Formats: sequence, structure tokens, C-alpha cells
Amino acid sequence: MHNPALTIGLSMVLGMLAQVGSKHLHLPGIVLLLLSGILFGPDGLNWIDPASIGPGLHILVGFAVAIILFEGGMNLRISRIMRERRAIRGLIIKGALVTFIGGTFITIVVLGWDFRTSILFGTLIVVTGPTVITPLLKRIRVHHGVSTILEAEGILLDAIGAIIAVVALEIAISPSGLSFVTGLFHIISRLGVGAVLGISGGYLLTVMFRFRDLVPDGLENVFILSWVIALFQISNTISPESGIAAVTIAGMTIGNSKTYIQQDLLEFKEQLTVLMIGMLFILLSADVRIEQIIALGVPGLITVAMLIFLIRPLSVFIGTDKSGLALNQKLLLSWIAPRGIVAAAVASLFVYELEIHGYDGTPLRALVFLLIIVTVLLAGLTGGFVAGRLNLRRKSQSGWIILGAHEIARLLSGILKKAGNDIICIDEDPNACLKAENEGLKVFFGNALDDRTLQRAEPDTRKGIIALSGNEEVNYIFSQRAKHLSKEMSILIGIKDSHEGITPKMIVEAGGKIPFGHSADMDFWSSLVKQSLTYQKSYVYRFDKIFDLSDETIKGFLLPMVLKQKKSLEPIDNTMKIKSGNQITFLINKKNEEKATDWLKENGFESASNRT
Repeated sequence: MHNPALTIGLSMVLGMLAQVGSKHLHLPGIVLLLLSGILFGPDGLNWIDPASIGPGLHILVGFAVAIILFEGGMNLRISRIMRERRAIRGLIIKGALVTFIGGTFITIVVLGWDFRTSILFGTLIVVTGPTVITPLLKRIRVHHGVSTILEAEGILLDAIGAIIAVVALEIAISPSGLSFVTGLFHIISRLGVGAVLGISGGYLLTVMFRFRDLVPDGLENVFILSWVIALFQISNTISPESGIAAVTIAGMTIGNSKTYIQQDLLEFKEQLTVLMIGMLFILLSADVRIEQIIALGVPGLITVAMLIFLIRPLSVFIGTDKSGLALNQKLLLSWIAPRGIVAAAVASLFVYELEIHGYDGTPLRALVFLLIIVTVLLAGLTGGFVAGRLNLRRKSQSGWIILGAHEIARLLSGILKKAGNDIICIDEDPNACLKAENEGLKVFFGNALDDRTLQRAEPDTRKGIIALSGNEEVNYIFSQRAKHLSKEMSILIGIKDSHEGITPKMIVEAGGKIPFGHSADMDFWSSLVKQSLTYQKSYVYRFDKIFDLSDETIKGFLLPMVLKQKKSLEPIDNTMKIKSGNQITFLINKKNEEKATDWLKENGFESASNRT
């Protein structure tokens, strides 16, 4: 079907459908993307024909790769890279060299390829795939040190490796035969141009966005998108293929600065990256013929196996020598090394350029795609199991982050901790933090709205957050930032009685819940605790009808804290429905003790324990 517009349109929607399907099937997204490309490509239904796009395919791929790597650069934190700098530097330099030499040697010996093609293949497989690694690490929750190394290796090597591969191609097809020294100069100069333009372009953007009125509201994200694409192409015009390095470094520059649009920008770029990845994998996999992969035969499979089980471990152990990494960390780094979109895109570029100069590059691309398929399946289907066996998986749904370390926050933290929950309090009041520590609670001193403080609490591993500061606006902003880092967590947002600022409707629309079942003044209840005018007591609900604890008539004399159902204990929120046999722990105001007791009795609550 020779229709370029239809090809691009279908590749976009099929890319999204494949990634939606992968979420429901709990499979790596790239698996369904590759299958969809084959199914709907020339070897299948022939709905998608990448050849119909012609040279425009490489322009489209270039722009998409620029957006993907810019987003990847934004997620790289310099502070985290510096902590693992020895391992990252070793993998990028020594590890990449081992991979290049090993890949070249194996294809010469096992496949009998000529020296030129083998070297090109060696340069191509130096890169790993951040577009595959990043979602994989989010899914299997690998130890922070290992995940930082894998992400940094993938993103930085994509920029460096792509330039090395393109220079190697230029040497291979040059009639006069560029010398090694000239090629080395080209690599260094292109990386230098990319670095200078990336830092300059990224810094200029951060300066612009320090002035809120400079770019009108609603245009920030598309403005930066156009900036990234222009930066990519300008850098390529000045020095061929330096654009990849430029956009990666620009992303890192913006990602490590503080701008008012950073959170919105990250979310926008993530969504755009998902669209680009889906479209590219569909197009590039459709461009590969099944018979080309089958033609590699057993030697092709042996080559891929040797790259995975011999060359990758060698590159990791040599690259991370004297890095201080433990054996289990090195083993996991050896196991997780999927190739991704940059390897696929550069391989397709190689075929295009080689064919122009009279060479057949299809076996090279076929082997790259075979390596992509096998490494992605291996990492995606077994990465979590291997990480677990090596004791490098972070616990998921392991507790709560509580914003605040005042009396009520500490009281709730103590109850949840006693039930086996891992609790972290965040507060910038040093006295409150000291009291929390003295009570045996884990507490972080600092501004909760600072991304670094929030990330230290590892929100992606938590069951949820409970925002209980005395400032409901801060509670709301904090909850949204936490939600951005972990979309599956429960969000409980404390609000005051007045409803003049943050309203219950706003909380519902933000995907949140109200702790204690209704609005509550933390200052009021904390002052009662300080004066020893409260006590905790547990009650069992005995009526047959379902009860709703969002009843606001109990304000001031009862504060529902936690709900116990069988073996689970959860903080109370306004969505909970209490059933007969459920146990509730209340904080009771002694000043209104009689009123509280009467209310509990009238509503079917029976004392479960003695006063404490």
C-alpha cells in the first residue's frame, strides 16, 4: 500500500494500541511494537509501507530520536550520576570498547562477514536502549544505584555511540578511505559541537523560563518542542550527527535546573516520547523483512547468544573494575542490556547509505533487529526475576510518606508503623523532626516541595502519601508532585474546615482522598495532644448497614484515624465504607468526651479495648 500519509498515521495509532495492550498484558511494550510492525508491514497485511516515505523516513526518525533523547536527558540527575560516576564512566569507555571489539570479532568468526561490515556492526551494538530500559526499570523497581547506572549508560551511550557509528560508516564508504586519526577527530569534534550547543541551548531556555511572562501560558511545552527540533537540526548542520549529543545535553541542562514549568514539561515530554517510540518501532520493524532475519540462521543466533552471555558480562566486569560495585550489582548490569530505538534507527540509516554506495547492508540490519528482539524479551521477561534473586529489587507498596511531623502526624505514623508499615515523615521544622526521631520514626528534614527531598523518600515504592501539613495549598501541590512520580499511589490530602482554599471537589478531581474522612484542623488537634486533652480508643462497628465516616458532625470531638479489616490496617479516608466487624481507632477530645461516647453508641460502635 504505497501511501506515505497512511503509513505514518497508522504507525502512530498502532504504536499506541500496542503500548496500551502491553500494559494490560504486563509485557514489555517493544514486544508488541515489533510484532505489530511485522504483522502490518510488507510481510504481513501490508498496511504500512516505510519505503513509501522515501528519504523522509530518516528525517522523521531523526526528529523523533531527538525528542526521545531530550526527554531521557531531562530525567538524568547530575547528583545521582556523580554518586555512580566510576561505574558509568567505566561502562561508557572501557565497556563500550569491549563491546565494539567483541561484536566485531564474533561476526567475523561466526558469520564470516568482511571486516568493514563487522566493524560497522560492532559500533552499532555499543549503544543500549534507554527507551526500553527506563520503562523496564520502573516496572521491576531495581535498586537505585543499578537503575541510575543503566539509565545513564543508555542515554549517554546513545548520543556517543550514534556519532561513533556514523563516523565509522563515513570511513567505510569513503572512496579515499578516511584514516583512523581523521575519524577520531570527527568523533571528538562532533561531540564537542553537540556539547557546546546543548549546554548553550539548554541554559538559554532555563533563563527564558525564569521570567513567567516571557512565554505565554499554554505555549511553554510546544515552544520547547520546537526549540529542541531546531537545536537538533542546527547542530547537525554545523557538524553532521552532532544533534543527538546536543539535545541529550540540553535535556540534562534543563532537567537539572529549577524552572516553573519543569513538572508540566516532563509529563508532556513523557507522553510525546511514548508516541514517538511507538511510531518509530512500528516503522522500523516493518522495514525489516522476516526472510532477512531467518537467513542469518543458526550462526546469527550463536552470535546474539555470545553477545549476551559473553561480551556483555565481560564489558561490565572490565568497565566497573574498581568501581566499588558488589558482585550482585555487576551480575544484574550484565543481564539487563536491551538494545532500543537508536540502534534500530542507525541500522536503518546504514542500510540506506550502504545501498547508495553499492553495498548490501540488509544482513547487518537484520542482525541488529534480532539482537534487539532477543535482548528486549530476555530483559523484559526475566529482569524482575533475576533482580529478585540477586536481592536488588526495591520493595513496592511498602508504606506511607507523611507530610508533617507534628503531633497528629506522629500519632498516625506510630499507629501505622506498629502495624508493620514503613513510614517516612517529611518536615522542615527541626523540633518536630527531632521529636519524630525520638519516637523511633524515620524522618527527612527539608522542604517537601523540593524534588530531591521527595525523591529521597522513594515515592515509587510507597503505597501512598498522606499530606498533613497545616497549609492545605502545600498539601495539594506536594500530592500532585508525588502523583507525578508514581501514578499508582494513593493520595490523601489534608484540608481545613473552612473549604475557602482547597475544596473537597478539587481533591476528587485531582484523584485524591481526604484523610480522617473529612476536613480537619491539624493545629487544633495537635494543640489538644500537646495539652494531653486526647486519648486513642478502638471501636468495632456492629450495625448491619454500611457506615460512611465522612460525616462532618463529628468535627471537634472525634477524629477517625485508622481502619482495621482482618489483617490489614489503613488510614481512614472519605471514600471508605465501614462494614459490620470493622475496627476503627479514634482520637477522642476529652473536653467533649460525653458527646463522643454518645455519638459512637448511637451509630453502632462498641468498645474494642480499654482506654489507652
